[in-house]
Amino acid sequence: MPEIRERQGDSFLSVRVTPRASKTEILDVSAGRLRVRLQAPPVEGAANKALTDFLAKTLGLSKSAVSVERGETGREKTLQLAGVSAETLRLKLTEILR
Repeated sequence: MPEIRERQGDSFLSVRVTPRASKTEILDVSAGRLRVRLQAPPVEGAANKALTDFLAKTLGLSKSAVSVERGETGREKTLQLAGVSAETLRLKLTEILR
């Protein structure tokens, strides 16, 4: 399971991104981070937008609920999921990673 923290009703998820992949998908968990491949290039925020949109759709959240808290220009990021408890996020990720 990836590293998930909770603060004031929001969850924070550790993610490692691989841009310019052949398709957008969740791979697995490695070193405490959710590994995600994105078709989008890491140019002008395109990969960050693709990541937040993809995870919002996959987790059943609104696009505005998912944002990059830390790591906007790197591969390792921390995402903020507004209004989602850590327990709810763990349950959703467990289903997705099966």
